[in-house]
Amino acid sequence: MEKVIIVRYSEIHLKGKNRGYFEKQFFNNMEKALSDMPHIIRKNSGRYLVEQFADEESTLDALKKVFGCHSLSVAYKVESGIETIYQAAKSVTKESGSFRITTHRADKKFPLNSVELSAKIGGMLLEDYPDLTVDLYNPQFTIFLDVREEGYSLIYSEVIKGAGGMPVGTAGKGMLLISGGIDSPVAGYMMAKRGMCLDAIHFHSYPYTSPAAREKVEELTRLVSQYAGSIRLYIVKVTHIQEEIHKNCAPELMVTMLRRFMMRIAERLALKTGAQCLITGESLGQVASQTIEGMTSSNSVVESLPVLRPLVGFDKEEIIERAEKIGTFETSILPYEDCCTVFLPDHPAIHPKKERVLAEEEKLDVEGLIEEAFQSMEIVRF
Repeated sequence: MEKVIIVRYSEIHLKGKNRGYFEKQFFNNMEKALSDMPHIIRKNSGRYLVEQFADEESTLDALKKVFGCHSLSVAYKVESGIETIYQAAKSVTKESGSFRITTHRADKKFPLNSVELSAKIGGMLLEDYPDLTVDLYNPQFTIFLDVREEGYSLIYSEVIKGAGGMPVGTAGKGMLLISGGIDSPVAGYMMAKRGMCLDAIHFHSYPYTSPAAREKVEELTRLVSQYAGSIRLYIVKVTHIQEEIHKNCAPELMVTMLRRFMMRIAERLALKTGAQCLITGESLGQVASQTIEGMTSSNSVVESLPVLRPLVGFDKEEIIERAEKIGTFETSILPYEDCCTVFLPDHPAIHPKKERVLAEEEKLDVEGLIEEAFQSMEIVRF
């Protein structure tokens, strides 16, 4: 008996004549996820078999993070025959409890049909394990038999949920504005789940923010890259912009005006690097800058690209739940400040008026400040 991992894809089967493109990208992404582990991946009738792997747990953990994967099962692969199938079924059964057997017989030349094979193997198990009982409707566990046309069968008892979504690389490329908070890593994860490649941009205010705050963002980007694949993180200093706003402009508009600079810089970088949209972790009404007026003010400076806000209708508990699921939450709550906390006014404007914001920006050398920010840019690759 050989142990293999069955990988089933999710939405790819809906893609009709374009399915081959999505299957190829999904295959390539699995190969990347397993690149430092021994393995062979073979395509098998709308799914994949991973064979000759060394460490089951590590291989499963890597595959579960590949978007496009609907579910996985660790199975025994045996030559199709009553006795070989039965021996594999014994290896996945429990010695007591209720069970059922579900058989799929793709090989129509196999001498028993699906119902007959289920009954045969079930009867043999009942003879060997007197504490087992059959329950076809509410069993404690199920044994799956899959008799393939190629002359082998797959036997397993567990179906493990995958990451779902679409393969990364099938839906263009986005520029994620990533902070050290809870929201933006989740936003990046969600867009990667829809097949989008990611680059990321982070704004810092050294020396008002510490090197530890930057390290936190780098770690968050690394965690997101486990799902999204390779990410280039662009790190941009905006200390000079904040100082100029603080010195020359109305304090209650500090956050609004800083956000506008961030969006301008992010869009210009996106256009240079081939990203087709901006992605933020904003949730409507969560903080002062995330009112509809605040978002409108930020959007108004973006000239060419759409701004995607995958969390816009989520409440904080929903976002935290997803952050915990993908493993970013514990890093996000580390107590290191980000640039938005620098020079934070006591009462930031909740409903900033466009005319007033534009009047305040007239006091600044917007283009000069943006150019200075680009001069500070560093790149870290994950």
